[in-house]
Amino acid sequence: MTEPHFPTNTELALAQAVYEIERAASGLGWDRPTTVYALVPTTDLLEIPELPEDMREHLQSTWNGNPAALTAVIQEDLPGEDLEDTLAQLGWPDSVAGAAVCTERVMVPPAAQENAPEDPVEAVEYFANHPDRDEVRLVAAVMRTGEAWCAVRARSHDNDDEVGEGSDLVPGLVEALFATFLPAEERGSSGGCGGDCGNCSCGG
Repeated sequence: MTEPHFPTNTELALAQAVYEIERAASGLGWDRPTTVYALVPTTDLLEIPELPEDMREHLQSTWNGNPAALTAVIQEDLPGEDLEDTLAQLGWPDSVAGAAVCTERVMVPPAAQENAPEDPVEAVEYFANHPDRDEVRLVAAVMRTGEAWCAVRARSHDNDDEVGEGSDLVPGLVEALFATFLPAEERGSSGGCGGDCGNCSCGG
């Protein structure tokens, strides 16, 4: 009989960070650009003497008491022209415990992918205008220590109680995020668009 798995403080903190990122993105609506976040231990931020008082009060008021709690810090002026290129160039200082991405992708059924044009430009137009297309918002996050958590919301089912969650919902994106914590010489191509959610066809 398999022993039940009880989430660790780190796993709970990561799931909470994904939840907060996804809910914040949902509040802004659809058709938003991809965002990348550094996940920093909240307790580390609170120990910074120069931390602005309003930010300190906000962190303290929203902290749930978990010693492993994380604060998502959005990253500006990122390198690369697309998500895959950006993640391939990212690296993190030791103070960053994890990383997260929030992005939107187009999904179509597998049969539609099989009939897609080979030309990349034509393929993008094909997927964008396919009658069975749907859009999804993907949030994936990983910890330097190996934990991962994801959330997926479909535009056709845009309800808070219909957000899928799990550790392996977007394996390609999770793999690309883990690679950002590897030394440059150990990195390899994650392949695809970084949004490998099973039936994703974003065209790059």
